[in-house]
Formats: sequence, structure tokens, C-alpha cells
Amino acid sequence: MSKKVSFSGFGDMPPVAVSQESMSFNATGNWRYLRPVYSEKLAPCRHLCPAGTDIPKVLALIAEEKFEEAYHLIWKTNPLPAICGRVCYHPCESSCTRSGIDAGVSVQALERFVSEMCLDLQPDLPSVRNSGKKVAIVGSGPAGLSCATFLARDGVSVTVFETEERPGGMLRIGIPSYRLPRKILDRELEKIARLGVAFECNCKVGKDLTFASLRRNYDAVFVATGAHSSRIPPGLRDSRDCIMTGLDFLKATNLSTPPEIGKLVVVVGGGNTAMDAARTAVRLGAQPVVVYRRSREEMPAGDEEIREAEEEGVNFVFLASPTAVKRNSRGVEIELQEMVLGPPDRSGRRRPIPVSGSSFTLETDTVILAIGEDADLSLLSTHEADPGVFVGGDAQTGSSTVPEAIAAGRQAALAMLRYVGVKASASATLSKPASHFSLDAVNPDYFAVFPRIEPHRIDVETRISGFPEIVQTISSPEAVQEAQRCISCGVCNECDTCWLYCPDGAISRVDGGYSIDLNYCKGCGICVQECPRGVISLVQEES
Repeated sequence: MSKKVSFSGFGDMPPVAVSQESMSFNATGNWRYLRPVYSEKLAPCRHLCPAGTDIPKVLALIAEEKFEEAYHLIWKTNPLPAICGRVCYHPCESSCTRSGIDAGVSVQALERFVSEMCLDLQPDLPSVRNSGKKVAIVGSGPAGLSCATFLARDGVSVTVFETEERPGGMLRIGIPSYRLPRKILDRELEKIARLGVAFECNCKVGKDLTFASLRRNYDAVFVATGAHSSRIPPGLRDSRDCIMTGLDFLKATNLSTPPEIGKLVVVVGGGNTAMDAARTAVRLGAQPVVVYRRSREEMPAGDEEIREAEEEGVNFVFLASPTAVKRNSRGVEIELQEMVLGPPDRSGRRRPIPVSGSSFTLETDTVILAIGEDADLSLLSTHEADPGVFVGGDAQTGSSTVPEAIAAGRQAALAMLRYVGVKASASATLSKPASHFSLDAVNPDYFAVFPRIEPHRIDVETRISGFPEIVQTISSPEAVQEAQRCISCGVCNECDTCWLYCPDGAISRVDGGYSIDLNYCKGCGICVQECPRGVISLVQEES
């Protein structure tokens, strides 16, 4: 029999909302019209990660110093974590719930840390039997590499065809080494090759090998050639001999000998290619000026890229667009027209409108045009309607980001597995919680303010003296400390808060979570209110 507990006054009562005796005599479950339910929610960071990485669980593992486990979890959805840890524009951080308390978690720095800690670790994957199916992939950029990885994991024989001498696609030819060191790229490629993926380089499909022969010799073909055709506006097409495209400039610098560009360089464009071209020109001893037809706020380049370009001495001319480029006795002359911003266009940015009679010129040594790239799919010829031919990545969507290309490669792999009749393993499919995490569900009273750990960047003078990597990897103690700042939105971490606050003792611990005795839960909602991470929801009681 339960012993009755009594108090002589309010001061004798303990300062906790916990019952001091069994509540078995008071079955309050029949009071309830709302029921608390434990359910994992889709955290904002995970929702916005194009690669689909389970970021909260990765960070929880890092916080517990389980670095290898964290790496294996990342690699389930992203075969290029050391690359994304450097070049991803981390939309996960801008959506981080922690921003409402102090600052978003440094997710990219943590992904880079884990991938570098495990750079020599081959991902732990279950062995699979060879399916007997063969697939060809045209292009070894992030989409092609991702597709190859997920196909190989399920026993498909994969051969990747690459035009250049070494694989990597835009990762190798378009991204400067101060952002992505080539040793990191090569190590990631080695891991994919060890899965059995073969690379045929110096082979241009459509020239050295016909597309028709690929289709005859392989069960399916994935075209992931990227977007390598630089855009040139109609008004400048007669000035091609006076213009260097941003992609050609970066390719020459990254693969062979940097071209002679002189001291004064004008870079036209506002995207990442333009920023990479301008910052590369600085490292070659030039004084670049970036000309962009909109304002700084409308620039599509990443904020970090723009800020670092400014720190390195890149100058900007906004609200100006080129109308002509011609050679003169002193070098090259570019004619520009002033612009004003009108209503938004289809991109959501305000449309630039020319100002009549506002032309001016700039004298320069080199004009680099970097206003975007398009895909060239002429190699497909008569195969567009072939159900065994798949297109993805930038070749399908136009220029995008590395994690978006990785996601496209995985989706292509899933479609190709279905086509060739091979069952996709869990590593190729993505499952996410159905319900989204609500920012209102966070209980900020449970989270102390801790400063965000920022990766160290080398000083500007050292940066522009050559091509050393700018951003440095954080230390192990810093990684653990930063990962512990993660709120784990919508994911139960067994903090016992619900168990502690339940006034009816209806909640009990079970392995890996909690159980609610509905005979005694009266649906008061205290557990929902106090849950720090919004894991518990109140739903209408079943009739």
C-alpha cells in the first residue's frame, strides 16, 4: 500500500513538479482529449541540405567524439564530404535554429573536420554481389561521381568517361586550389575508385568515342557533362577575340600554365565563377575590377566569396553592363552603360534597366566574361528519347552547387537501378521525417549562449602570394565544443525533461526513448511545453 505524503505548509513542499508517491490510485487518463506523441521532426538544416545529410545525428556523434561513426553517416548520402566541407555554400547554417539564440552552428566546418579526420578511412559499406549490369557515365564532375558511387554500392559495374587528363570535372577545372586543394580532390576520387569505379580519361565522347557505341556496349548511360559552354551576350559576340571567358581562364590556370592577363583586368559578372576569376587574377599579380549589372545585394555569388574578394583588393563597379569590347593601341577598351534597377524579373531579383546616354569606358589589359554557363548536349544527337539514357546535374539544370549535383547524381542512380532491374539498397534511398520542425517548438530557456567557433583564415598577404588554402580545419576540441551547440531540433536526445516534469508519472524510460502510460496521462501538455527540442506533439485523442 502506498504511503501518504503530507505537508504542514507550502514551504515544506519540494521545488519540483514531480509526484512524491505513486499515482496508481488516480487514473486520470479518461480526462484526456489531447494525446502527447513522440515523433522525430525534420530539422531545418536537414531539410535544406541538398545532399540529404542527417545533420543533427552527425553533429550528435561529433559531440560524443564518435568521429568515424559521424563520417560513415555522412558518406551514406554524400560521397564527397571533404569537398563539400570546403566548397558548399551551407544553406543549412542560414536556417539553423540556433541563430535565434546566438549564432548558427558551423556545420560546414564540422563536416570538413570529420572528413579530414577520416581522410584515410574507406567507408564501411556492406559487400554486394556483382549484378552483371554495366553503366557508362559521361563526365566526372560531382553529379557523375555521385551517380557512380551509388551504382557501384549496389553491384553495378561503372565506367566514367572524362575529356580531361584527370577526373573531377568542374571540381578540378573550375574551382581554384585556394578553395579546394587538389590533394583533397584526389583522395576523394581514390575512395570512389576503390569501390570498383573505372575512369577513362582523355576520352571525349562524340569525338574519340561515339555515343552510339556507348549505348550498344552498356545497359544504360548517364550524361553528366556539366555546364561548360560560357554565355556571351549578343552585343559582344563580334568581340570574341577580345574576350576571355571565366571558365577558360580558370581551366588554363588550374590545369596548365596561367594565361598572360596583364596588370589591369575587368571581370564581367556577379556569380561564383566571376569571384573565382577575379581572385585568381589577384594571385597572378593583376588588379581586377568586377563589373556587375545589378547591385551588391543582388549578386548570386556567396557572401563569403564576395567579402574575401574585397579583402584581397578586388574592386567593384555596380549597376553597369558591357555594350562593346575592342582593342586599341594600349590594350583593350570596354564600353559600359549605367543601369538602374526596376521591378523583379523571373529570378526574383530586380531587373537592370539601361540609362540612356550614360555610357563610359574602361581601359584594361584583359576582359574576362563570367556571366554564366550552359550545357552542350549535342553529343546525344538521336538518343534523347532513348529510355536507357539519363541526363542530370548541371547538364540538365544549368549551373548549380556541388551538393545539388551530388543529389542529382543519386537520383539518377536510383532511376538507373530501376531501369536495369537492380534493387536499390538503403544507402541509395533517402528517408526523412514526414513532419517539419517548427521554430516555435524550441524552448530557449534550456540553452545557454555559447559563441560560434569560426575556422581560422590565413592572412590576406599570405593568401594573395600564391594559392594556399585559405580556410583552415578546426581542432578536435573545437569540433566537439561546436557540435555541442547543436540543439538537435526535432530529435530526442533522452534529456529526461519530459519524464521529470510529468505531474502524473505517466512517462517512463524505455530503451532509446520514453513510453507514455495513457491510463494516467491526462493530456495536460506540460511535457510538450517543456521539451527543449520539440520532439513531443499534442494530437487530437482518438475516438
